Amino acid sequence: MSDRLATRTPTGPVASRRPALRAAVRLRLTTAYVLLLTVTAAWLASQSHAERARFVRHNSSNVHHMELGKWWTMFTSGLVVDGVPSWAGIAAVAVVLGLAEWRWGPARAGAVFVFGHLGATLLTEGAMWVMLTLRIPGALSRARDVGISYGLVATGAYLLALGPLALRRYGLPALALALAIVWALDQQLADAGHLVALGLGALASRTAWLRTRAPAPAS
Repeated sequence: MSDRLATRTPTGPVASRRPALRAAVRLRLTTAYVLLLTVTAAWLASQSHAERARFVRHNSSNVHHMELGKWWTMFTSGLVVDGVPSWAGIAAVAVVLGLAEWRWGPARAGAVFVFGHLGATLLTEGAMWVMLTLRIPGALSRARDVGISYGLVATGAYLLALGPLALRRYGLPALALALAIVWALDQQLADAGHLVALGLGALASRTAWLRTRAPAPAS
């Protein structure tokens, strides 16, 4: 009797928590980032409008901050969900980054996300710096540039480029077309950055290291 009791499969709340716990452990990068975004969003929601504006202003990765040597803003800008409701942005990160991490592991998924975020930021702000240097009208040195969207778009493009044939053939061009239409209508810096991020994600999908699947977790 004691042997049967010792080997009996657990049931109830403990057993139901185990799949979720295993998923959180396997998706540790996504879990950590989602928690960080959630804490930041909750803190910002508790602040006044002026304090939220000040936080965004000081964490925007723009030309002004680059010239002052505040390169850390390229990372802290990725802690803010901007342009959409916080819950929607965080949910998008959980799905897109989670899918990439599930298939390719945290190192590869994180590398693509960071590559897209930093690469698109540097290229768009570099273009803005050139415009300012040449005194081209419309260039801003203190542009508002925060958010998760560059890394998110790059990771999404990466998933589409390495997905089934239908996604590669139709999904990636459809995403590119949608982003191009938004850029044509709004003409915002972030809209151009999204197109750059899409190109960076597609480029990342061509590297051998980033195409390798993550090893299956031990049961």
